[in-house]
Amino acid sequence: MRKRNKNLLGLLLFTVMALGVKAQEENTPDLPEEPMQAEMTPKTDTVNNFKKIKLDGISAVVGDYVILDSDIEKTLIDLRSQGASVEDITHCSLLGKLMEDRLYAHQAVQDSILVSDDEVNATSDRQIQQLVQQVGSMDKVLEFYKKETVEDFREELYTINKLRMLSEKMQQKIVSEIQVTPEEVRQFFRNIPEDEKPVFGAELEISQIVKAPEIPEEEKQKVINKLAEIKADVEDNDASFSVKAILYSQDPGSKSKGGFYSMTRQTPFVKEFKDVAFSLQEGEISEPFESTFGYHIIYIEKVRGQELDLRHILIQPEIPQAAVDAAKVELDTIRKQVIEGKYTFAEAALNFSDEKETKFDGGLLRNPINFDSRFELTKMDPTLYNQVRNLKDEEISYPLLEVDPRGGPPKYKILKVTNRYDEHEADFAKDYLKIQELALREKQYNAIKEWMDEHIKDTYVSVNAANKSCDFANNWVKE
Repeated sequence: MRKRNKNLLGLLLFTVMALGVKAQEENTPDLPEEPMQAEMTPKTDTVNNFKKIKLDGISAVVGDYVILDSDIEKTLIDLRSQGASVEDITHCSLLGKLMEDRLYAHQAVQDSILVSDDEVNATSDRQIQQLVQQVGSMDKVLEFYKKETVEDFREELYTINKLRMLSEKMQQKIVSEIQVTPEEVRQFFRNIPEDEKPVFGAELEISQIVKAPEIPEEEKQKVINKLAEIKADVEDNDASFSVKAILYSQDPGSKSKGGFYSMTRQTPFVKEFKDVAFSLQEGEISEPFESTFGYHIIYIEKVRGQELDLRHILIQPEIPQAAVDAAKVELDTIRKQVIEGKYTFAEAALNFSDEKETKFDGGLLRNPINFDSRFELTKMDPTLYNQVRNLKDEEISYPLLEVDPRGGPPKYKILKVTNRYDEHEADFAKDYLKIQELALREKQYNAIKEWMDEHIKDTYVSVNAANKSCDFANNWVKE
């Protein structure tokens, strides 16, 4: 098991960000046996003093990518700054992970897997905004990463993100079509030794009923009219859609970028948004349309096969406080009716809940990780856990105001714990979905390991002499 855990390190660190990565486009010679040194000869009146200064050495080369000693150190610093535990991460394991990322990226280029400049730049913009918010200013960000100018920082961040995104797309391609059959799940479970059977922690099943404040029609029409006015100004007067988005859009994820998104049909946007976006031609602006977030217009900036570059403007209708209060009163009435036995909780959810995703399933919440109905206590979202942790069996919470973290309008909800499961050893029938997930992960892991072994043989790889003694999970030091 120790060897297997070591191998899994490469899968656990998919999104490590390492400042200082450089791509080498030319053929790379074999590495020097020792780090490079330069002799510096400061001039004096009578004596020549020689001082050796160690320059940044090359740890490894994979295909067209060079990994410097500083890349490893910077990756470790970034992991610490992100709050990750680095106690069990060694120099060798980190180098092995960086080499895996470069092999994925190298092969992605060979397989013509593309990552657009706009997609990379959009990611970099989001990261810079987050960093500025965390430390307080752009100057502090530059100081932390030891960069002279914003342009230098953006250029290096672009290189890092492009490599990471190529790596991720290559990994997705490797495992995208892998599935497990029920028989494979059964065999996987049978092959687990009795003393190694997984133990699943205490779990809850939770149901909810949601009421959304009713938005007056006149408020909806105000927003539709405003979006139609913006559309006309862009089409008739050559106004800038990007500027309009910065001025009027209420989408926090794209407002500062002039409403820009790059998306495919797989991008996790709501159905209404995707349907409209993929119905438009390049240069076309949609009519105002509604989604769960409010009202939008979309402008298609560029079409690249199945990928769109678009800009959009989101405006949410004003919700009067009276409507919010009315939703709470209605939900409190529903709660009392369930307690009095007029409806079961499931019947009330079906008849009154405004949440389409749960109302037809008795209000039952689904775990966003695996869509199972159970939530393990130690892995629950802290907000949800705090809302249900003190609920007793058959107890229903009072109405709780919930602000949509994605930017949608606020809602009220009531919650009930419908089932409790104590900590237990895995049971094939009761825990099938979890066992299926474990079986799928193992199959994906084996596919990635086989892919690694094959492509390491066919790719130029060189490891510095100082690192050849590392006990890598993969055969980087070719025999």
